[in-house]
Amino acid sequence: MHIGILTGGGDCPGLNAVIRAVTLALINEAGATVTGIERGFLGLCRPAMRPLRAPDVEGILSLGGTILGTHNRCDPFHYFGADGADVSAQAVTTLQREGIDGLVVIGGDGTMVIAEGFARLGVPVVGVPKTIDNDLMHTDRSFGFDSAVAVVAESLDRLATTAKSHGRVMIAETMGRYAGWIGLEGGMAGGADVILLPELPFSVEAVAEVCRQRESREGDTLICIAEGAHALNQDQVVRARLADSPEPVRLGGVGQWLSQALQPLVGSEVRSTQLGHVQRGGSPTPFDRVLATRFGYHAAQLVRSGDFNRMVVLQGDTCTSVPLASVAGQSRKVPLDHPLLAAAQGLGLSLGQPRV
Repeated sequence: MHIGILTGGGDCPGLNAVIRAVTLALINEAGATVTGIERGFLGLCRPAMRPLRAPDVEGILSLGGTILGTHNRCDPFHYFGADGADVSAQAVTTLQREGIDGLVVIGGDGTMVIAEGFARLGVPVVGVPKTIDNDLMHTDRSFGFDSAVAVVAESLDRLATTAKSHGRVMIAETMGRYAGWIGLEGGMAGGADVILLPELPFSVEAVAEVCRQRESREGDTLICIAEGAHALNQDQVVRARLADSPEPVRLGGVGQWLSQALQPLVGSEVRSTQLGHVQRGGSPTPFDRVLATRFGYHAAQLVRSGDFNRMVVLQGDTCTSVPLASVAGQSRKVPLDHPLLAAAQGLGLSLGQPRV
């Protein structure tokens, strides 16, 4: 058995833990040959591979990023752009020439769309969910998310001391794309007074009212806003559009937008901080190390049993799998009846909703 591993999309903490677990489990339990495909699907389009042996994955459990490298713009079915050529057949030929019997593909929803495309071409594929955004369907957690939430919580802790010292309104903008999981859990963990999510369009006046009330009492306000959040009757703030990317719309800047909208409505000085890629970097939390290891081991078991064209998921505390086709192109948002939303409101936190 000869299995290839690749990491697609953006980097995040825990990728190396998956690579380690898949490699060791396949070598130790199946006697398999494992090959690392470099820079995601680009390594199939412009062949770049290297063998992965047990010594190659020693000491990488705690490392951030990915030893294989990644690429978030290479889609073999639309090679660099909407008008790009379909070079997927060439990629399949590369796999055949290298004697690779199947792929373990680690990535987010865009990566799973590509992985499912290869499955339809007859390539045996196992998917492993990776995204700090936690927005993949059918899995309660994706590794990288806990590490990102930890960064947000620490950042809010630090911003809170400045907010308190100066009597300011401090805004922290998180990643998350169109889902508010990072903003919700990061905001809760960091003690934010206001949490603004894509799933709940907010009222600027409602946020301003919270700030004014706190000015007269505590003197400061801490706001956590997800990059996909937007005001009522407003579009999401777009940072850039990349025509040559599978995900051409890049959100970002809503924190600064909110800062400018709030300033005329409150007495305090308003400052905004965009956390950006610090949420992706660094060493994974212990939770993410364990989750990534569980995912990698379970992926290896799917390979061993020949149960391909599925993605590993965590449901409750159980690792299982679902068909790739049920994940590709889908997005899991925060449901409006989620217990954390009820808890936030019960604690007196604002979700930016106007009073009824």
